[in-house]
Amino acid sequence: MSTYDLSFTKVAETSEIPVGKTKMVRINDGEVLIANVNGSFYAIANPCTHKSGDLSEGSLEGNIVTCPIHGSRFDVTTGKSILGPKTLFSRAKTGDATSIELRVKGEDILLHQQSPWGI
Repeated sequence: MSTYDLSFTKVAETSEIPVGKTKMVRINDGEVLIANVNGSFYAIANPCTHKSGDLSEGSLEGNIVTCPIHGSRFDVTTGKSILGPKTLFSRAKTGDATSIELRVKGEDILLHQQSPWGI
């Protein structure tokens, strides 16, 4: 990984994530889901907010990723929870996924990483 400035770190290249696909990357001690929606890249926290399912193993349709465990759905452009997990008789509510600032510089995908001082 190379660093372009103090707060953004290269985590992938655009060629690694075709349109309509996702990739999980690790940065600091967390997992981040990067999604390619019609040539634009977005990043949200990878674990599902319901039961920590691996969103990178789920399906991406347009800008909506579906958790493979209980079917929670999130908008990858904002992290907003669109549909909660399917339970026995209904759908429960779940929290939004954290959206992470992402930049593309040339072919490099860069993620914002907060310093230990919160900057």
